[in-house]
Amino acid sequence: MTIRVVVADDQELVRSGFALILDVQPDIEVVAEVGDGIQAVDAVRRLAPDVALLDIRMPHLDGIEACRAISAASACRTVMLTTFDSEEYVYEALHAGASGFLLKDVRRDDLVHAVRVVAAGEALLAPSVARRLIAEYTSRPAAPVPSARLDALTARERETLLLLGRGLSNAEIAAELTVSEHTVKTHVGNVLAKLGLRDRIQAVICAYESGLISAGAAS
Repeated sequence: MTIRVVVADDQELVRSGFALILDVQPDIEVVAEVGDGIQAVDAVRRLAPDVALLDIRMPHLDGIEACRAISAASACRTVMLTTFDSEEYVYEALHAGASGFLLKDVRRDDLVHAVRVVAAGEALLAPSVARRLIAEYTSRPAAPVPSARLDALTARERETLLLLGRGLSNAEIAAELTVSEHTVKTHVGNVLAKLGLRDRIQAVICAYESGLISAGAAS
């Protein structure tokens, strides 16, 4: 199956470079290159791509607001691209529905990998961004009690969410819980479905914001 991609960046050379890297892949097709957030939202609406690469700083409508509009109105998954990796941008982009967050100095192989991973329904963060996100949440005071929304989870699903919040992979969670990876995938799917979450990144956010993980517990 061909992964259809929209690339949005207000710098023509940058977006053309990303598009060229992706379009030569046998399983990826760049269906549109656009220069601002409004054009990005329109392109997603018209062309129904699988993935949109969005620069954060764009005229008329920034990448975060474009991401929010795309996530609310379509199944298209978004990857944010920026030269800025501040906690504010990471936090806002993930809450807007982004499934990936990469810096513009990303290697070409990592860019291609990110598009494939996100198109497959997973989530991906640049390592430096992931560290900042965890630091942001672990620096906050923990909520006194877990959120009531977690009541829908079984005890094992709650354990799975806790381990997701600590950044463990399915294989690591399987080893921790002494179960198979297939069982872990089932638990992860149940957690996402019951809590109405799009992917693992939102599960991490939920684990921290609900108070399930307290400051310093991610290590």
